[in-house]
Amino acid sequence: MSDHVPVGGVPPIDDYGSLLAGRVAVVTGGGDGIGGAVSRLFAAHGAHVEVAEIDEARGEQVLADIGAAGGSARLQVVDVRDPDDVERLRARVLDHWGRVDVLVNNVGDYRPLVRFHLSSPESWQAMYDVNLHHMLLVTRAMLPAMIDGGGGSIVNVHSVEGMRGFPGEPVYAAMKAAAAHFTTSLAAGYGRFGIRANGIGPDLTQTPQVDYLTGFEDHEHLWEAWVPVGRVGRPEDQARVALFLASDLSSFVTGANIPVDGGTLAGSGWFYSPQAGRFINRPTGL
Repeated sequence: MSDHVPVGGVPPIDDYGSLLAGRVAVVTGGGDGIGGAVSRLFAAHGAHVEVAEIDEARGEQVLADIGAAGGSARLQVVDVRDPDDVERLRARVLDHWGRVDVLVNNVGDYRPLVRFHLSSPESWQAMYDVNLHHMLLVTRAMLPAMIDGGGGSIVNVHSVEGMRGFPGEPVYAAMKAAAAHFTTSLAAGYGRFGIRANGIGPDLTQTPQVDYLTGFEDHEHLWEAWVPVGRVGRPEDQARVALFLASDLSSFVTGANIPVDGGTLAGSGWFYSPQAGRFINRPTGL
């Protein structure tokens, strides 16, 4: 395989067979974007996917895609910010399957973006509800079944902004950092029950929620400056890491928070200048 990946492309993946054969996987926000890619990939690897999605149309679409590919999935239309909806989700999954093997807490959003000096307790609460509170609710709901079943894997999708300073919205960043540390602490506390917990910190991934391409069609040559791997990320990039963390390939990995960002965190403010032919860390142009 060539080392070069075209801008916007996703490198091929070897066929490792059915890494999640027969396992029950709950994916929140599983209808589109990163969650949709996770749902499709998990189903392709033999999982019975429970798609927890607030938007019924999005959920129906991913179910159609999975069914057309011969996979197994069910849609649960719920708002995971609502404790009553989370309880209904738990009951429906356990009544049908009797167990949960994999949980992917994928829901999150930076919107509405409110600069901190203009923010309010109401905007802080909204950030908390969509980026952290639901993670606590759903994890607590599914954890007893994992304990009773002898173990499982939890994958929490947060953000690279929780792993570095984010000047644009410090409250959002704080919630993502809390999600990352919740993941690490969960791993430490529940490993003895056979439960692994790991996190994913996405960045520069093209989704319906975050559009990195529209308006930048004439700037493809700058991706090598913006991100070390030289391309935009795709939901499938995140889904493949989630698959690794959910499967036995990562059976000795827990408590990790992996930046799935093409190297932006590793770059830490350094940018490659094609003109200078070197890395720069000053705003002198590229």
